[in-house]
Amino acid sequence: MRSFLAPLLLWSAGSLASFALNLYISEPDCKKPKVGVVYLTDVFGIQLAQNKLLADSFARAGFLVVAPDMFDGNPAPMDFTTPGFNATEFTLLHGPSATDPILAKAVAYLKTTGVEKIATTGYCYGGRYAFRLLAAGKGVDAGFAAHPSLLEDSEIMAITRPMSVAAAETDAMLVPARRSVIEAMLANTSQPYQVNLYGGTSHGFGVRANVSDPEQKFGKEAAFYQAVRWFNAWAGGAL
Repeated sequence: MRSFLAPLLLWSAGSLASFALNLYISEPDCKKPKVGVVYLTDVFGIQLAQNKLLADSFARAGFLVVAPDMFDGNPAPMDFTTPGFNATEFTLLHGPSATDPILAKAVAYLKTTGVEKIATTGYCYGGRYAFRLLAAGKGVDAGFAAHPSLLEDSEIMAITRPMSVAAAETDAMLVPARRSVIEAMLANTSQPYQVNLYGGTSHGFGVRANVSDPEQKFGKEAAFYQAVRWFNAWAGGAL
């Protein structure tokens, strides 16, 4: 396995305009991976060690992983009370109009690598965009989202590919009533879906669980394998 940060330069054939994008890339040991994974981070970005480690875990499972820098090198601080940081302004700055083009570039890059299928995995903030990448014409074959936040009804109903969700027992961003609504809406999409609830976990467990706590450790590991099994089932398998 090999992982590294890489600047990406894509060219638009129509306008010859260049678009730079930083990616964290984690490559599996196999020479020709069949499935690429777009890893969509929480608000702490690719700079967070836990995000890199989890991306590496997907690579060890046989996937070619690319994690785009969705915040242009300026992710949210771990402490939201940090002077000068405004969570509302941050969220507005990094909404769909800013984020969707970044994700399109990451998908476009994966298509140049020779993979046969593309899946996406998203966490918290990134979970919403995992749903968005399953809309028609986005080029992604299956998705997984752990404790997605700010997810809108229209984004759920727009999916055209299979989606799997891992939810936390305690999550102010995804309360039980909202979780039930999401599950009901997924059932009406006509797409294969899965919603798993992990007891003893809280928002963020898919990436930042306290692994010294047995329930949190189990939840994080089980959510990872949930995603791997989902991609193996609905994106053709990694190997």
